[in-house]
Amino acid sequence: MADDSSPQDPASGDRVADAFESQRDRLRSVAYRMLGSHADAEDVVQEAWLRLSRQDPAAIGNLAGWLTTVVGRISLDVLRSRRSRPDVSYDVRLPELAETPGGGTEPAEDAALAESVGLALLVVLDTLGPSERLAFVLHDLFAVPFDEVGPILGKSTAAAKMLASRARRKVQENRPPAGAGREQREVVTAFLAAARHGDFEGLLRLLDPDVRLTVDSPGGVAVTLGATAVARGAKLSAGAAGGGREVLVDGRPGVVSWRADGTPLAVLAFTVAAGRITEMTVVTNPQSLERLALLDPPRPEPGADA
Repeated sequence: MADDSSPQDPASGDRVADAFESQRDRLRSVAYRMLGSHADAEDVVQEAWLRLSRQDPAAIGNLAGWLTTVVGRISLDVLRSRRSRPDVSYDVRLPELAETPGGGTEPAEDAALAESVGLALLVVLDTLGPSERLAFVLHDLFAVPFDEVGPILGKSTAAAKMLASRARRKVQENRPPAGAGREQREVVTAFLAAARHGDFEGLLRLLDPDVRLTVDSPGGVAVTLGATAVARGAKLSAGAAGGGREVLVDGRPGVVSWRADGTPLAVLAFTVAAGRITEMTVVTNPQSLERLALLDPPRPEPGADA
């Protein structure tokens, strides 16, 4: 008699696929917080599915735990590969953007969300080693027990605890002060106002000398470096933001503007540090806008013309 749980059993395969889909969002979140890239996270999750499809489901006692282990190990391999190839620049890609709720009506909530989704993530990615990062992300953000984190790292439970503690201390040391979200948004608002009014000196005061501007337009992706060059082209930013609403874009202050027909016109995202803009991203390319995770456009005011 055939084993109902064998990989060849169609019903068993359907159950495994359904179980995997129920875990997909969580796995994608784990991979994204490890890698800082939506595209890389999707690749990791897809690889996890391929590995699962080659397994006997009956041999997996805890599917959620098994998948978390696989995604953690794949992500760790990706991080270590990046470290081993310092000559490869990962900044040449257009930053991955996703709009999250929040737009300035509740500054305290905005700051908390920016910290948890964006700023803390940047700290993790930029200051932690791969093993520290994995221990911190899995335990502190996804409540994976240390006795499960250790084997993923190839270390003891005690060593995993130590790595997470070290990572947690670094994140806490770099935590933005209370009100940081509101202050960052004020810098962005001032920048857009200066751009609209052609206040070149005002723009220079708000831009970090080494600011980086990435523009994704129908003509392709272009990068501009330096405050003077970015200030000269600042009218594009003000024009793209015209009539837009304030949002958080991957935890950063940003603006999304829409056409009258409800299709997105532009997305802007800003990174602010010490009262100055250090990085800007402007997306006006329709194909790129279609791939971004944007919330629904604002509803027209009652009585407005169709």
